[in-house]
Amino acid sequence: MIDDILAKFDGAFAENTIRAYRSDFIQYQAWCSQNKLGPIPASAETMALYVDYLATIRKSATIRRRINSLGTVLKLSKHYNPTNQPEVILAIKRMHRKIGRAQQQATPLTKPLLNQLLSTCDNSLRGLRNKVLLRLGYETMRRRSELCAFKFEDICKGANGKPAIRLNFSKTDQFGTGKILPISQELFDLLEKWRSMISDEGYILRSMMKVIF
Repeated sequence: MIDDILAKFDGAFAENTIRAYRSDFIQYQAWCSQNKLGPIPASAETMALYVDYLATIRKSATIRRRINSLGTVLKLSKHYNPTNQPEVILAIKRMHRKIGRAQQQATPLTKPLLNQLLSTCDNSLRGLRNKVLLRLGYETMRRRSELCAFKFEDICKGANGKPAIRLNFSKTDQFGTGKILPISQELFDLLEKWRSMISDEGYILRSMMKVIF
């Protein structure tokens, strides 16, 4: 069922987004099957029960994301979307009162922490790759998927002539408008050293297996 629905989404969403939609719907479908309920057409009562169930095993941020995901899948596949109905809204409010809505934040990569991590990197090929990863993440402040998407071809000069790197896509720029991010001369030199060591173009960050072999 979900494969037929998501086939229509192909090209309109990022692969990671479609993967998340598939996972969220499959879990919802499995829960419906276990409770002898129909996933489609979805009802407000069923969705509210699903929220109540998730409140016993998941954090509030995860639950909100799953319900939003299911709502998008149902709406864009022209099925009834009950996620904005009073029963579901009240279930989400119950969930917030029961488990709260605070979201645990990731530990920020501060300069002292960056230096501490860099000090553990040796002068091997792997150590150089890890230095690139740490500095690129620290200076650009990008998500994991965005860091992995950077290519050597994206390294450029900014309007002021200083080193920069082009961000072609991001979570908030799904249509590839692009953005130029300034980087330090230190990172630029490190990137050039890494490029010369692996004698390659393409993705900057890659598996060491692909570098060695």
